[in-house]
Amino acid sequence: MEEKKLNEKESLELITQMIRQSRRNMVVGSGNRFLLYGYSAVILSIIVFVLVRTTGHLTWAALWFGMFLPFIYSWLYDRRHRPAVVSYTDRMINETWKVIGTLFVITVLVMMILGYAMGSVNFALMLPLALIYCGIGTSITGLVIKDSVLAYLPLFGLVFAIYMLVALPSLAHTPATWHLYFGLSFFIMMVIPGHNLNAKCRK
Repeated sequence: MEEKKLNEKESLELITQMIRQSRRNMVVGSGNRFLLYGYSAVILSIIVFVLVRTTGHLTWAALWFGMFLPFIYSWLYDRRHRPAVVSYTDRMINETWKVIGTLFVITVLVMMILGYAMGSVNFALMLPLALIYCGIGTSITGLVIKDSVLAYLPLFGLVFAIYMLVALPSLAHTPATWHLYFGLSFFIMMVIPGHNLNAKCRK
């Protein structure tokens, strides 16, 4: 079968369509991943903060496992609404977030195994690690689709992650305010860029 050779105009048009399709696939019909995860983290941060502060029981921090619910929803949605055309850009973004998701699973499993071996499990380290994982994934996505807000704003959200890592060794337990810091970080690194991306796509 003879292959059809594209001229310069057709090649540029094809590349433009692929980039446009990649941006459309991220927002239209998906509920916007960044807003989904961002608002979920903000709401959970307020709930966990209020419960820990009012009851004094740190076990309420286990509610953070609720962040797996948006992941399950996204996974089910993707299975039902697969795009007709998957570009290289789409595949690169999907593979990036698969790596981020795998990091979460590995981190939780290792913490549970080590905690069982040592007699206690402390998930406080998950807060800064989660911020780092999600911040890197969001920035890479922004670089791939050439969106500067999505690429660089998450770096400011990582300030709280650095603070937590520095302060953690000197603390007997996780301060309740850390949960609010976590929610604020997600607001900076996902909610604001998500709304900005929506505004650009509408235009």
